[in-house]
Amino acid sequence: MLAEYYVGNRTRLYEKLTAGSLVAVFSGENTWKTGDEDYMFFADRNFVYLTGLKTSRQAVLLVAKETDGSVHEQVYILPSDAYAERWTGARVKPQEAQEISGISDIRFVDAFERDFKALAVSGRYEKLYLDLYRFTTDCPDRPAHRLLKHVQRDFPYLQIGNADVLISELRLIKQPCEIAALKKAEEITKAGILAMMRNSRPGKYEYQYKADFDYALGQFSPDGPGFPSIISAGNNNFCIHYYGYTGQAKDGDMILNDVGAQYDGLITDVSRGWPCNGHFSERQRTLYECALATSNYMFSIIRPGMRMSDVDATIRKYNAERLVEAGVMSSVDEVGTYMWHGGAHHIGYDVHDRVKRPEIIAPGMVFCVDVGIYHEEWGIGFRLEDNCLVTEDGCENLSAGIPRTIEDIEAAMRGE
Repeated sequence: MLAEYYVGNRTRLYEKLTAGSLVAVFSGENTWKTGDEDYMFFADRNFVYLTGLKTSRQAVLLVAKETDGSVHEQVYILPSDAYAERWTGARVKPQEAQEISGISDIRFVDAFERDFKALAVSGRYEKLYLDLYRFTTDCPDRPAHRLLKHVQRDFPYLQIGNADVLISELRLIKQPCEIAALKKAEEITKAGILAMMRNSRPGKYEYQYKADFDYALGQFSPDGPGFPSIISAGNNNFCIHYYGYTGQAKDGDMILNDVGAQYDGLITDVSRGWPCNGHFSERQRTLYECALATSNYMFSIIRPGMRMSDVDATIRKYNAERLVEAGVMSSVDEVGTYMWHGGAHHIGYDVHDRVKRPEIIAPGMVFCVDVGIYHEEWGIGFRLEDNCLVTEDGCENLSAGIPRTIEDIEAAMRGE
């Protein structure tokens, strides 16, 4: 992404702020793993969306919007440290941070507390926006939550606003450069899925399928998967979020994968299912054709103006009707036995993108059309998941190029 992209994202955020307010958005910190080892650093996606500084630990974006509407912004980064960088790699330099983010005022993190206090006590600001997102209430405090406690104790006159709510509205509509990045990520994802299909065989372990996928992605960039890959065989397909990779595919087993590459920060989410031996059995074909018919129907009707809640509801209803027609169920009321999860979530900087879930679909939104069928009695579980871009008059299946029909899957597995 060019710096202009991040400048535009911040400009749209600033338009949503009340005059006389401050904003602080943090990149995050390393998380301790074990011994003297940390987990690999992954910058907060809202911070990346606003600055592009993907590798800057402990960084902060601090913004002041004055009562006259003018805006002052600065980014705080770690200073150079030759000894630390010898161990953990080069830190972004002020000139690099300026070129990436489009922010001219670059400072070091040890000045943040002093600068923030000066602004907080100046009397010019009534409100402070912080990214206060938590996935669950028992998640550990992040830098924004720690600053919140500090503000409530020492600067209680500052009203608190949740910047995450504002940023999630912006992230909902994808810009042309984001869509281009997603399309590139789809190409990389296709290479990974094709590698698994072409190397599939009875007796292969799940970790070997994962190795095929990871190797294929590694030929494009070091970014790799955008989230932990879900790759399973046989009965392991009945664990929706399975990360064991220890199972072995038996002749006739379905291989389920829910995977996605990332490119320039944007993440895809694609699911395909296929028989490890390359040939759909009669029962596998029956269930897969129900899922494919449902997916194709959804891509024929999704368009601006449709209610977002109707995507999930329609997937469930249409697939239930197909399963009844196929003789799998006697009534649509039995669908809960075979469909275990929802069928649509937004993608982008997160695989389950942190966007404000819309009531009505609009152009520029990108979400998954996910049809999962789990027939435990038959030992068949899989999902068919594609990425849907809403256009001005309909939608586009961004992952349509990844084999998705029975004929195309079997051909790909033959190396055709």
